[in-house]
Amino acid sequence: MSIWDRLLYLIGLRPTPGPRTYHFDASESLQVTLSTLSSDEGRPEHDLIPDILAAGLTQYTANERLWDRWESLSPRERDVTALVCLGYTNREIAARLNISPDTVKDRISSVFRKFNINKRNDLRALFSHWDFNEWERQR
Repeated sequence: MSIWDRLLYLIGLRPTPGPRTYHFDASESLQVTLSTLSSDEGRPEHDLIPDILAAGLTQYTANERLWDRWESLSPRERDVTALVCLGYTNREIAARLNISPDTVKDRISSVFRKFNINKRNDLRALFSHWDFNEWERQR
């Protein structure tokens, strides 16, 4: 138990000194999923809920940070990023966007700096769950 929890217990703001319990009021499908995870993990459902919540919050904040970085890109950097994620080469990107291959290379370098990565595969991995098919239909 943390010092904070112990203090709250001692001043009467927390009813028990034991671990926190979480009330989980969910749809039937979520309850079935939780039960299945509990069975697969060999852990009681109430032990899984804090871990699942933490994982969900971590994923949510990661997605928010990724979106914020995406928003920091210029429109041309977004175009280049989308086309890289779709598997286009620098020459193909240059031809689609009517810019030089050197300009494509510069934009990719800028994107790499903004995302603190070094390779195209890293960029693709970052955006693996995004759908860039709209860029296929443009131009």
